[in-house]
Amino acid sequence: MDVIRALFESQILFTLFFTVALGYLVGEINIKGFSLGSGAVLFVGLAVGGFAPKSAPPALIGTLGLLLFLYGVGIQYGAQFFRGMTAPEGLKANASAFLGVLGAGAVALALVPLAGVKLDQALGMFAGSGTSTATLQAIIAALKGDGAAVGYSVAYPFGVAGPILCIYALNAILKPKIEQPANQAIELAEIALRNPDFIGQRLSVLTAKLPAGVAIAAVRREHHNQLPADSLVLRVDDVLLATSTNPEALKAATALFGELQPGRITAHREDLDYQRFFASSKAVVGRALGDIVFPTGLDASIIQVRRGDADMLPHPELILEFGDRVGLLVNRKDTKALRKFFGDSIKGTAELSFISIGIGAALGLALGLIPLTIPGVGKLTLGLATLLLLALYLGKIRRSGPFVWTMPLSANLVLRNFGLTIFLAQVGIASGPKFFATVGSEGITFLAYGALILIALVLITAALALWVFRLPFDTTAGVISGATGNPAILAFAGRVAPTDKPDVGYAMIFPSMTVAKILFVQVAAALLGG
Repeated sequence: MDVIRALFESQILFTLFFTVALGYLVGEINIKGFSLGSGAVLFVGLAVGGFAPKSAPPALIGTLGLLLFLYGVGIQYGAQFFRGMTAPEGLKANASAFLGVLGAGAVALALVPLAGVKLDQALGMFAGSGTSTATLQAIIAALKGDGAAVGYSVAYPFGVAGPILCIYALNAILKPKIEQPANQAIELAEIALRNPDFIGQRLSVLTAKLPAGVAIAAVRREHHNQLPADSLVLRVDDVLLATSTNPEALKAATALFGELQPGRITAHREDLDYQRFFASSKAVVGRALGDIVFPTGLDASIIQVRRGDADMLPHPELILEFGDRVGLLVNRKDTKALRKFFGDSIKGTAELSFISIGIGAALGLALGLIPLTIPGVGKLTLGLATLLLLALYLGKIRRSGPFVWTMPLSANLVLRNFGLTIFLAQVGIASGPKFFATVGSEGITFLAYGALILIALVLITAALALWVFRLPFDTTAGVISGATGNPAILAFAGRVAPTDKPDVGYAMIFPSMTVAKILFVQVAAALLGG
């Protein structure tokens, strides 16, 4: 054992990545739907640190990992975050989560005078109950102790398991009726124009009468397919290629304009053909469809955008992202030029703009150094919380001139998960000795304290969301997931409520509550830390 201990303490990078590997192996252990996921890296790190006290990597490595995690989260969820801060439902959701966070924080602080818990340990349990690694980092930076990591690690299991059990119990008690939405796909209808009200009218007059969610992708006249032009004067027996993700809307359009004649357009591709390209070029990524200008001499009609596993009907405000698959009606002779215009590179969809990341991260760190004066508290610097706020803003605007702030979803996930893993490993190894010393003497008591803080967070959030603000159950599940933070909770919420509302709720709440938790511990540390 001494040989292994000496290896761990002399080869710090080896120890770090050994911790990561073993942590993920442990995190994959699933017991009736519950697993620790990446959080297991922290516990393995604590064990390694307890076994080899001198094996801790420099704290800067952990800070770098957390920076990557926060920046990736902000870039991905920026648009949802700002919508949530202004929409009525989003304001209610944020209010529910914010009061839940304050309630949990109040319980944590009450433990200091009532139970004799040290401030850094109490705030660490607050961070662990909310599974917020960013909050843990803020406590460590403010109070310069290792008690925070100890409290965090003790409370973390309740922070993951508690919300899952709560969502399960609420679902069992309330038995909400949640219908799983059908997988939306683009459907086509070839409609021969028969309605005399539109004969002799411009196509723009007809499109103004289209049912919601329906678009005209092409027109066939005199044995030739052509792209839709607003100035086109309609004739009897023109065939319209209508597209929609709503079959009922297509039926309404058919009844309004004429009759179905399948195959009139799609069976003839000598004039127009369907092509699909990956969006990977800076000429299109980060731009709204209405702002995309095709090169001179090229003409095409965008009829479909597929993002991830979802089809989206194109509209002028839809902004393309890296990796979107764009379906177009084009003349075959223009295929090569359009492929170059869109990029059409799978490799390109996984590449990062390190210039944009470098500028964004540097600016966020610089702004985080600016002290803010809070009456009664004094001057505070937000540190990495400012980085998160800036990343959220950059994720919302998507691009500024030549700088594309967004990144491919796959690359984003890899970047932030790697960063989170490195942070958890570093903090766990560094805190291992203190953790075992504390748990050995205060273990059962600290476990009870962590559970108490978590119960306050979840119950206050759930009660306000469901019964005060009357939010739907699937939205509430997302709000609880965002308030507590761990992606494992969101995954369980998605299984209980199989709609998109848990994801949307999480996206609205997670960034704002991360900032709220960071600010809470910073204010508490400034007022009570000494």
